[in-house]
Amino acid sequence: MTHITRYCLLAVALFSIHLNAQNKAEGTQIAFLADVHLQDLYGSLSDSDYKGVLNPANGKPALLRTMDAQLHSTRIFNENYFAFLAALDDIAKRNIHYVALPGDYSDDGQPLHVRGLQRILNEYSTKYNIEFFITTGNHDPVGPFAQDAGKDDFLGDGGKRQPIFSKEGYKPNPATELPVVLTKDIAKMGYLGITDYLQEFGFYPKANYKYWATPFSSYTFADYTLDKAQQASDLKNRMYNVAPGFTLPDVSYVVEPIDGLWLLAIDGNVYIPKNANGSASDPKNYKGADLGYNNVLSNKKHLIDWVKKIADEAKKQGKTLIAFSHYPMVEFNDDASPEIEALMGKGKWQLDRVPEEEVAQTFADAGLKIHFGGHMHINDTGIRTSAKGNTLVNVQTPSLAAYIPAYKLLTIKPNNVVEIETITIDSVPRFNELFSLYKMEHAFLESQHTKDIWNDAILTTKSYHEFTDYHLKELVRLRFLPDDWPVAFKEFITNVSGYDLLALANMDAKASYNDILKNKAAYKADWKKAETSTAKLLAKNKIKASDFKAWNGMDLITDFYRIRSADQLAIADVGEARIKQYQLLCASYLNKKGDGNDANQKNLTLFLQILDKFLKGAPANHFSVNLTTGAVQDLQK
Repeated sequence: MTHITRYCLLAVALFSIHLNAQNKAEGTQIAFLADVHLQDLYGSLSDSDYKGVLNPANGKPALLRTMDAQLHSTRIFNENYFAFLAALDDIAKRNIHYVALPGDYSDDGQPLHVRGLQRILNEYSTKYNIEFFITTGNHDPVGPFAQDAGKDDFLGDGGKRQPIFSKEGYKPNPATELPVVLTKDIAKMGYLGITDYLQEFGFYPKANYKYWATPFSSYTFADYTLDKAQQASDLKNRMYNVAPGFTLPDVSYVVEPIDGLWLLAIDGNVYIPKNANGSASDPKNYKGADLGYNNVLSNKKHLIDWVKKIADEAKKQGKTLIAFSHYPMVEFNDDASPEIEALMGKGKWQLDRVPEEEVAQTFADAGLKIHFGGHMHINDTGIRTSAKGNTLVNVQTPSLAAYIPAYKLLTIKPNNVVEIETITIDSVPRFNELFSLYKMEHAFLESQHTKDIWNDAILTTKSYHEFTDYHLKELVRLRFLPDDWPVAFKEFITNVSGYDLLALANMDAKASYNDILKNKAAYKADWKKAETSTAKLLAKNKIKASDFKAWNGMDLITDFYRIRSADQLAIADVGEARIKQYQLLCASYLNKKGDGNDANQKNLTLFLQILDKFLKGAPANHFSVNLTTGAVQDLQK
C-alpha cells in the first residue's frame, strides 16, 4: 500500500467520522431561555414562619415584590414566574429535549429562589425528559462568595412594603413599611451554593453525557472517562487568578449530550477586586460582573485559549459547536452605540455593557461561529467578520421578564446550517393571579398621596404580551425618560406631533425648532412652504397627513423602545403603516442639512439615526446561519 493510498483512506475515514457525527446531530433542537430571573412566588422560608401576603384570588400567601418596584426595573419580578412555566410547557409540547439557560435564572442567587428553580427544572426533567444546561449570570452569583442581602420592596399586608433581609440592620419607615422579616434564604449565594443546588444541570458531569470537560481538565476527547471528569469537576480544580493573590472559580464547561453536538457553556463572570490589598475572601471586595467580556479580555484570558482549543477539537471530531453564555459578544445596538452616546451622554443607556470590538474579533478568530447571549433583555442579532475572515454570529435572547417575552429555538439542519426561531410567549395562564394584591398596593399609595404613582390601567391587560408592553410603557415614563434623556430635548420631543416633525424636516428656517413651534405665525411663510413640500412628500409615498397627525413624540419614543427591545417582533405592535411613517421621517432628517446651532434639531437627527439603524438591523426573528461561511439568511415570511 502506497503512502498516497494510506493518506486517501485516512482522509475518507476522517470524513466519514465527521459526516456520521454531524448526521446524528441533525434535527436536534435546543431552546435558549435567558434572563428568567425566577422569584419563587410560592416558595417557603426554611428559617422563618413568615409565609408572605395572603392573595385573596386563591387564598394562598405569596412572596412577591411591589408593582412600583417592577415598573421601575428593566425586568418584571413576579409574573415572569408564570411565564417561565408557560415557556417550559411550550417546550415540552414541542417535544424539545435540550434547554440552555444563559444566566440570570434567579433574582439574585438567593437560596429561596434557586431552590424554586431546582424544583421546577427537576419536575420538567423527570416528566418530559428534558436536559437542562446552565451557565452563570451576573445575578447568579452576584459575587464569587456568599453575602448577606435583602430587599425592602416585597409587598406586605395593607399594601405596605415588606422588608425581608438576611441580617439585622435595616430600619423600616413605620408609615409605609412593615417590620423586617429576617431569613438566611434571602442572602446571595456564591459559586459554591449555586453550583451545589444546580449541579444536575450541566455544571457537573453525568453518566449519560458523551463528553464533559472544563478549561482546566487535562484529558482529551479520545481518553475521556466519567471518573476523570468527576475529578476535574470539583470546584477546587476549577480555579484561576483573576488578579494577583485573588483566586476564583470558573465553572465553564463543554458537554456532549447527544452524539455530534457540543454545547459550550462559558462562565463570563469576572469579579475584579476593588482593593488589591484587601481580603481575597471578603465578598464585598469584588466589583460586579455586569461588564462581561470586556473584562474577560483583561482578567480571564485563559478562556480564550480554551475556547480555541474546544473549537479546534470540535472541528476535528466533526461536532456541531454551539456556544452560550450570559454576556453578548457583539455590539447589540445595531452599530448605533456612537450615536446613542452622543445623544444620551457617556455612561447612559448601559453603554458600558457594549462589548469592545476586540471581543467579537477575538472569539471569531478563536473559532466560534455562533453564540447565544442574554443580559440585555433584548432581541437582536449581531454579526462580525474578523480581519482574518472568520465570522461570529451573536444571538441576543430576549428575557421572559421583559417586552417581548420569548425564547430562541435552534434546529440543526444539514450542511452545517442551523435554523433559529424566536418563540414568543404571548399567552400565559395565571399571569393576572396577583392583580388583586396590586390593587391593594395602589390604594395604599393613593392614601399616602405618593408622587408619580404607577398607572393602574396595567391591571386591565388581557394577556402577558400586553402586560409586558404596558410594563415597558411605564418604564419609559417612570425611569428611562427622567434618567437618560437630555432635558431640553425630552421636553421638545414629548410635546410635538408627528406631522410637526415631518414639516420641520421640510423647512429652511434657521430659527430653533422650539421658537418655530411656539410661534408659527411669525414663521407663517416658511411654515406654509414647508407644508407644501410635506404634502408632496406624503403624496409621493401614499401616506395621509392625518396618519402623521395621529401620533406624537411620546408615541414615537415608546415605539423606539419597543423596536430596540424586540427588533422585528415589535412590528406587529407598532404596525407596518407606522413603521413606514418612521422610515420616511428618518430619511427626511438624514438627508437634511443642518440648520445652525439648534440643539433640538441635532438631537432629533441623532435620535432618528439610531432609530434608522434599529430598523435596518440583521434578521432577529426567524433566520438561518451557515456555520461554515457565516452567512445569515432571513427566513421571516
